[in-house]
Amino acid sequence: MSGVERVFREITDRVVDRPKQVVVACLLVTVLFAPGMALLESEAGSDQFTEGIDEADALDRVNEQFEPAFGGDEPTTQLIQRDGNVLDRRGLLAMLETAERLEDRDDLRVTEVSAPAMDVAAELDENVETAGDARDAVERASEGEIDDAVDAAAEDPGFDTLLSDDYNRESQTASAALGVVTHSFPASADAQSLQLEARDIAERSPGDVTVFGGGIVDNEFAQVIFDSLAIVVPAALAVILGLLAYAYRDPFDFVLGGVALLMTVVWTFGFTGYAGIAFSDVLIAVPVLLLAIGIDFGIHTVNRYREERAEGVEPTAAMRDALGQLTVAYSIIAGTTIIGFLANLTSSLGPLQEFGLVAGIGICFILVIFVGFLPAAKLLVDRWRAERSLPEFGSRPLGSEDSALGRLLPSLTAISRPAPAVFLVVVLLLTAGAAGYGAGVDTTFDDDDFLPPSEQPGYVDYFPGPMQPGEYTATETINFLSDNFATSEDDTVTVYVERRMTSDAALRSLDRAERDPPDTFVETDGRASATGVTDAIDGYADEDPEFGQLVDESALDDGPPNRNLDRIYGELRDSGYADFTGEYLADDSRSTRVVYDVESDASDAAITADAREVADRYRGDATATGQIVVFQAVSETIFSSAIVSLSAALGLSALLLIVLFRLFLGSPALGLVTLLPVAVTVATLTATMRLAGIPFNALTATILSITIGLGVDYTVHVAHRFHDEYVELGDADAAVETTLRGTGGALTGTMATTALGTGVLVLAITPILGQFGLLTAASISLAYVASLVVLPPALIVWAAVVERRPDLLWTGRLVGGLGSGSDGGTGTPDSVERTAEDARTDGGVVEGDAEGRFQWSPPLNEADRRGAGGDPDDRSQKR
Repeated sequence: MSGVERVFREITDRVVDRPKQVVVACLLVTVLFAPGMALLESEAGSDQFTEGIDEADALDRVNEQFEPAFGGDEPTTQLIQRDGNVLDRRGLLAMLETAERLEDRDDLRVTEVSAPAMDVAAELDENVETAGDARDAVERASEGEIDDAVDAAAEDPGFDTLLSDDYNRESQTASAALGVVTHSFPASADAQSLQLEARDIAERSPGDVTVFGGGIVDNEFAQVIFDSLAIVVPAALAVILGLLAYAYRDPFDFVLGGVALLMTVVWTFGFTGYAGIAFSDVLIAVPVLLLAIGIDFGIHTVNRYREERAEGVEPTAAMRDALGQLTVAYSIIAGTTIIGFLANLTSSLGPLQEFGLVAGIGICFILVIFVGFLPAAKLLVDRWRAERSLPEFGSRPLGSEDSALGRLLPSLTAISRPAPAVFLVVVLLLTAGAAGYGAGVDTTFDDDDFLPPSEQPGYVDYFPGPMQPGEYTATETINFLSDNFATSEDDTVTVYVERRMTSDAALRSLDRAERDPPDTFVETDGRASATGVTDAIDGYADEDPEFGQLVDESALDDGPPNRNLDRIYGELRDSGYADFTGEYLADDSRSTRVVYDVESDASDAAITADAREVADRYRGDATATGQIVVFQAVSETIFSSAIVSLSAALGLSALLLIVLFRLFLGSPALGLVTLLPVAVTVATLTATMRLAGIPFNALTATILSITIGLGVDYTVHVAHRFHDEYVELGDADAAVETTLRGTGGALTGTMATTALGTGVLVLAITPILGQFGLLTAASISLAYVASLVVLPPALIVWAAVVERRPDLLWTGRLVGGLGSGSDGGTGTPDSVERTAEDARTDGGVVEGDAEGRFQWSPPLNEADRRGAGGDPDDRSQKR
């Protein structure tokens, strides 16, 4: 017996011989992990994915350095007013009364209100300072005075930037307006609670004025996760528990299986809480994964135990035999699956790295619980029931020979049985085509992925009170702003330049970069439409002749100035262009930003590529950034992470399967055969994603890892059971039939439970969860079909190659089988009459019967002889 086999034997003996100690130990670990769940914190939104992205880091530096366009040191709250006309008396008063109520709340510490209504009031009374003063001024004014004040306010170029796109200066009408409320808290203050309180006040104010801001969005990012879980978890539990009740058909086994699943979740998320890993959108996939593999292990353990009991084996021996076989399969599955998930550590995105780590740890816990706790608890419960003569309930294994499922599953090989090699060639060709088509699947990343839809689906109205989601406004508000206001973020990109802007060539470098713009950039007279520090220089030069003369004298030719730049910047900062200059030139003159207009109908990928090309034109350290560029960079990282982690997972899984199958079963080639259906599943799934128009995004990027994990889980069960049966029976077709009936029955229960259980994620409020649930259900179903349809002929081919039996590969074997009629329709006779000399020549085992005929069986390899524990030709000793 090898060292590895000895370890497995000792584990099995410890569980079977000391079940009470094992159960108590597992329960104690559960008690230790449980407090860690209380330490879990949530993290939602897109910011978690932008950490470590160069373009996002550049945008952060832009926001920190350039004022006032990107805000000061104090938090602000946005007011959005919608009205028939926000510039008439009633519209002006609605905005001002809301702002006044916010001012009156001391805990909000409002220091300033900026809005078109405030500008109009300032024209009516130059002493206006607060929103209350502004309201009084508007109430005292006549209609004519208000019209004159609106005309005067419109002279300011910034007046119309806070009005909707339908603003008409001649008729003095606009259907919407924006206001900004500044608070005297530090920027690090809790903007979420601040804006939520302001929203409550605005809702009780007259007029249609909405409070909006980053805190509101962050709140709904988090709220939609918990509201979705409040809907999905009960629905998933109802489906899973119902199907588990059918799979176990015994209330005691049902409870044990449920307790084991609960322990898995407690251990995993207790560890997550202790480790300080926040529960993010991506980690929603982890409980789904744990339930899928935990259900699989639980059903297989109970089903294999029942198969032994059905043959009359007493409970302790039955569990020892079942666990002795399954521990090897579970170890192979766990080792390969952990490698698959840890491959996500190759990603540069923190949430995907955390997903891989937490999922890998969870699989370790599953192995311990379903090899230790569940079998031990099952033995204790069965002994307790026997002592009290409690009746047995459903004790037949799934896929028993006389069941409909037991008759259906072996028939799945009918299409491949005549020519398994030909069938595999066709499958591989189709897989290659699916992989090529699936390579074109889209990748997206956007804030909208994390927000609920603007209109909630109708089915939520039928949910009971505790499952009813809250009210969401962020998506509708964002859409309103996009449709009614010229938002610069939507149609611009920024190039952030880090260099000494006082050098002679600094402004010349900016000028050269604007020439011959790429296709996605807006072009004006052969140059890119851009805004930067040179616009401040030109604007002030047009207004001040002395400054204009300084600029002209500082240029050696007709280009931008290349001397006296220190003096030019100093005079700009002392002029009326100081704020404008601060938006584009850092205080220390060591960095600048240039904002380029881009075509609104261009794709984000094309805009980003062109922005990077323009950034490369600058002399200095220039980075293309802005929301479009950042989100596209994250999208590219998601796709590359998915491909890299997929390649790493498949490569490492193949290596590990070869090693483990060689170590445990003495057949490294069988490990590669086991991975074939997994590759088929992955290729088919990516093709399905492209066909259904489902892209890779922040959450669905994990689906390939999950597919590998579940695919390996299913195929290892089938391959390991086939190997055991083949060694015992010596008949490949009979081994396939027994495997499909026994292990296939357990897989059917597992597939139905997990596919339907995870499929209920389509009920989630946020679309990204619905897509993930749909893909997970599809992944599970495809893995199941591949394991029972693609893997059996691959196993036949493996047996034919290893045992040098080409007769297993050709159509003639079916004809021969039908002619003999001795195999009950399996396609291969139960016995092959051969001479003893011929059989021994092939190296097989020859057994004689009473009539002098011989039955040939393939030879055992060295590992099988060691595992038999006796005469290598005595197959009755090998299980």
